[in-house]
Amino acid sequence: MKTIVYKNESRGFANHGWLKSHHTFSFAGYQNPERMNFGMLRVFNDDVVQPKMGFGTHPHQNMEIISIPLKGALSHQDSMGNKRDIEVGEVQVMSAGTGLTHSEFNDSKTDEVNFIQLWIIPEEMNVEPNYEQRKFDKEDRHNKLQTIVVPKDKLEDNALPISQQAYIYRSHLDSDKHIALDLKSSDNGLFVFVIDGEIGIAENKLSSRDAMGIYDTSQVSIQAHQDSELIIIEVPMS
Repeated sequence: MKTIVYKNESRGFANHGWLKSHHTFSFAGYQNPERMNFGMLRVFNDDVVQPKMGFGTHPHQNMEIISIPLKGALSHQDSMGNKRDIEVGEVQVMSAGTGLTHSEFNDSKTDEVNFIQLWIIPEEMNVEPNYEQRKFDKEDRHNKLQTIVVPKDKLEDNALPISQQAYIYRSHLDSDKHIALDLKSSDNGLFVFVIDGEIGIAENKLSSRDAMGIYDTSQVSIQAHQDSELIIIEVPMS
């Protein structure tokens, strides 16, 4: 087993006033040649958007984009005709493919929005753009893995499809509970992000907003030292 630890305080940070963004990997003004990606996981941003502010209409192409609200709600609009609010408990996926434009705003007059946005490099370029959004019951991740994103050719009940052999899970572990995850392929790696709490993986302790990349292994065991909320991403390493 090989591991890479990404401590909270080592992340890139941008403060634009209306937006505070932590970058695990190089993004925009944060450029670190040692932090370009973890396998096919290219971007992992932890964003806080101020009330009545947001991202104006902008383009994407040939990227799988997944948004997970942790606090508040985002108002989404795109060139495919979708106009939706994305709330806590929901997950949004966009396969940008041949190209799309979209905007994201915090419509609240008083409350911040905190959301995770991650980009996964697709396995097939120039696919037809696709948008899907779904609500996931938090009870279905209590002390177990909840599958929220899967490859589009391996659809599971309730999971959202993307154009890559990647899987995304959420889990909420009570203190002293543990889970074991068998990787789908020996060519894959696992990226574990701690939203809140404290966990142990392979003699490493991870606290809130820490992350770890794990590869060259077939199984990963995660032990919760406190009540912990996790996002877990399995991606091809090449």
